[in-house]
Amino acid sequence: MKYLALALLFGALASLSDAHCYFKLLKPGLTHCQDETDETWHPMGSSWRNSACMDCSCDSCCSAYSTPKQFPPDCVSEFNSETCAYIVHKKNNPTELCPIYGAVGK
Repeated sequence: MKYLALALLFGALASLSDAHCYFKLLKPGLTHCQDETDETWHPMGSSWRNSACMDCSCDSCCSAYSTPKQFPPDCVSEFNSETCAYIVHKKNNPTELCPIYGAVGK
């Protein structure tokens, strides 16, 4: 029973998280690495943001934004791929921003 409760807890926590990272194994002696999304080359030890809004280094990439999850029901969230951020605004008035009570991610 104890293991069932633990499995349910981990399942619930995993579903709350929209942030994601992935890690890459590097071959020794490399001087550059290639971004898997943009296919651009970067020197070892550098960091960059790719076109998928991922903050990367040669050995990992993580999402560069948080995702709003709790905001008033008369509001909507929209992702801006140029700024890599969500904007939460009134459904009937995009110029009126809404408060965000909770978010997951970065």
